[in-house]
Amino acid sequence: LIISDAHKGLKAAIGKEFVGSAWQRCTVHFKKNIITHMPKKEMDEVKIALKRIFEVAKVEDARKYKTEFIEKYGDNSKLAKAIEILEDGFEDAIQYLDEKPMFHKHIRSTNSLERINGEVRRREQVIRIFPNTQSAFRLIGAVLMDYAEEVGKRIIKEKEED
Repeated sequence: LIISDAHKGLKAAIGKEFVGSAWQRCTVHFKKNIITHMPKKEMDEVKIALKRIFEVAKVEDARKYKTEFIEKYGDNSKLAKAIEILEDGFEDAIQYLDEKPMFHKHIRSTNSLERINGEVRRREQVIRIFPNTQSAFRLIGAVLMDYAEEVGKRIIKEKEED
């Protein structure tokens, strides 16, 4: 499963280089794309209804809430473009629901990837110049191992709570 925003060039490269992989549109960026096409005032209820579509554990629920959203707000001409974007990208944005629910919050957006990249950059700025490529790989590997350990602990804790 590859998670990214819907940049056309990026999607084309993913399709070419990762044949047979599933692609997940980042739900955070997708919702932001939709919200930017909404009026600024008096949209709190609409935004909550939009977010509700993606805060589910089953594909059927997401589709149901999307249908309810469109039925409720479809007549509002100010939301026409937002609804069009929702309909066009919806299936790409719910691919995470095909995975086990315990992974949903980790794979529905690129936020965790952006956080890891930020952590690598933060540590890289301390070192500044790497003596060779392998030392850079070791740093990245250490960051990824720390992250995997942290996520693993959270998953175990969540299982124990269930």
